[in-house]
Amino acid sequence: MTTSVTIVGAGLGGLVLARVLQVHGIGAAVYEADASPDARRQGGLLDIHPWNGQRALEAAGLTEGFRRLVLAGRESYRVMDRAGTVLLDLPDEGTGERPEVPRGGLRQLLLDSLASGTVRWGPKVTGVTALGDDRHGLSFANGATVVANLLVGADGAWSRVRPVLSEATPEYFGVCSVETFLFDGDTRHPASAEAVGGARAGQGTAGPPRGRRNPAHLRTAEEVPGLARHRRRRHLGRPGRSRVRGLGPGTHRPGHPQRYPTGPAPHLHPAGRAPLGPRDGGHLDR
Repeated sequence: MTTSVTIVGAGLGGLVLARVLQVHGIGAAVYEADASPDARRQGGLLDIHPWNGQRALEAAGLTEGFRRLVLAGRESYRVMDRAGTVLLDLPDEGTGERPEVPRGGLRQLLLDSLASGTVRWGPKVTGVTALGDDRHGLSFANGATVVANLLVGADGAWSRVRPVLSEATPEYFGVCSVETFLFDGDTRHPASAEAVGGARAGQGTAGPPRGRRNPAHLRTAEEVPGLARHRRRRHLGRPGRSRVRGLGPGTHRPGHPQRYPTGPAPHLHPAGRAPLGPRDGGHLDR
């Protein structure tokens, strides 16, 4: 089978691109390793800025749907020192500079906007091969193959598409993130809830902890004292530890007319990455 535009990865970047192409009358096939849209949790909340993600959603004709997802009051921000003294307290003034939306809701908005069958759920790409004439062959774990005339990699930090463009691989930055959840935070953890406030709070001195409020619970990046005891009482979510990785200094994405990596993974910036995927997807239709 040969397709005109083949997108690997049904994250925000790949889905925005598929949607913008569809708006312009261009079909695309999106291959996603997950078995279904609900195969795994789609993260927490995202800031979608006017200069990147919002522009992409406008190009996709989804601004109205995006605005329905925005959580009121979530642009407020508080900075404190280690003693809990508030150094900066910015209210949500309704400017729309960095509105927060649930990642899962935004992804579902994009999926619902696509023609039936655009996303092929389940096929996991295991390799990409240059075939000549600017075509590329994709191999899948189930033994299937696809020939792509135009290939877009939107498949995350460990992309199978990036190696055909660059030898760069993600490197450990020497920083780890530890995250847990404070369930029913306003009742069971009132001090933490007060510190985080209506949206998020960060520490004014060097380093974490930082916290933010999710719709159903508090989410904090510090491992609090008595964690094991609270875990037994089911007050806290299981803590998760991850290493922050990025592409090395000076790494860039070489251009090629028939293949392109997109999304936050090519940038691999340790913060503020998520809106870059939709931004790239919105740009590529040009």
